[in-house]
Amino acid sequence: MTASPNEAGVQSLRAEISKLAPREAAARLCQEEDAALALTLQSHNPAAAVEILWELSEERRRRVLALAPPEWAAQWAVNHSYEPNTLGRLMAPAFAVFRPEMTVAEAIDVVRTIVKKTLISYCFVVDDDCRLIGVLVFREMMLAEPQQRLADVMIREPVHLRASTPVLDAMREILKWHFPSYPVCDDTGRIVGVVRGADLFRQQAVELSAQAGAMVGVEKEERAATPWPRSFRFRHPWLQLNLLTAFVAAAVVGVFEETIDRVIVLAVFLPVLAGQSGNSGSQAMAITLRGMTLGDLAKRSARELVAKEAWLGLLNGALVGFTAGLGMLFYANWSGAPSAAVLALVVMIAMTVSCTLSGVSGVLIPLALRRAGADPASASSIFLTTVTDCVSMGLFLGLASLLVP
Repeated sequence: MTASPNEAGVQSLRAEISKLAPREAAARLCQEEDAALALTLQSHNPAAAVEILWELSEERRRRVLALAPPEWAAQWAVNHSYEPNTLGRLMAPAFAVFRPEMTVAEAIDVVRTIVKKTLISYCFVVDDDCRLIGVLVFREMMLAEPQQRLADVMIREPVHLRASTPVLDAMREILKWHFPSYPVCDDTGRIVGVVRGADLFRQQAVELSAQAGAMVGVEKEERAATPWPRSFRFRHPWLQLNLLTAFVAAAVVGVFEETIDRVIVLAVFLPVLAGQSGNSGSQAMAITLRGMTLGDLAKRSARELVAKEAWLGLLNGALVGFTAGLGMLFYANWSGAPSAAVLALVVMIAMTVSCTLSGVSGVLIPLALRRAGADPASASSIFLTTVTDCVSMGLFLGLASLLVP
């Protein structure tokens, strides 16, 4: 007979797996009894709990589901049927679901039993087909007459969310309400679970924290505690891609090898051009990704954003180009390089145009990735770096080869 899991031990285990990616969490939980595993997952993030369960072997998962409360076992199965990063993956069971003909006294008796085992914020009223028709607030229930029907005291046409809605879209939707929990319905209006506001914000925090890593090829599944072999498998392919794109930039420089040999001072300013244009593009890309996350791009066209970032790139490029041109003029004169004034003009023009084009690229690259069905943040900085390096260095060396005698 399996021993009842110790509550303190379960809390410690829960805190431990919260720092792990699903695969590592499943490996850690495999060392525990099935009953402890089932109890731990009940209070874990529902989306992570489903991922952990389906990382287990089918036999182990079957045993854990058999030991979990029926409501949770059924809910995890329902959650797994929805796509990742949708509300359906974040649902907890809707424990307090009543019929409209029940009396307030009958509902309160049931609620007293439910709150002994779980926290509930609202009760829900459904029709014969389990379609959500009302929500019960505890204050209204306590002030109502005991023999009143729930249909008389419920809030009709309540706020609810769709299980198929992406988490990001749901976050934008709930900003105007801020309720502790939300009923979740399928496409027919049947209630299929409840999403706690805390779980929704926690999940969005995970998504946002993963965005910065995705820009440089770090997978969302990787955490600080991820074993190094798995981290290596996640990161290395992107580094190979980055190396390939670096070869492309190197090839651009190689085309103008003769020009560099003739005017050595050009080599000194290559990283200056690449760094400034790359930073300008990164600023535009950060705003674009933020706009996608907050839904700002739905309110204005991509064309307007491209025009804005192009104008900002032009202004910023002209100002930093002027400063860089003065720097080139001073350095060229100091080092005795010929045509110092022409070199300064080349730097200024190259910087201005490069910053303008990098600003446009910072918008277009995430938009292109999204249109292709990929994560807009996925290694976008690698692609942006390639574009800005090739454009800035190619333009700089190309102008120098044409204008410097």
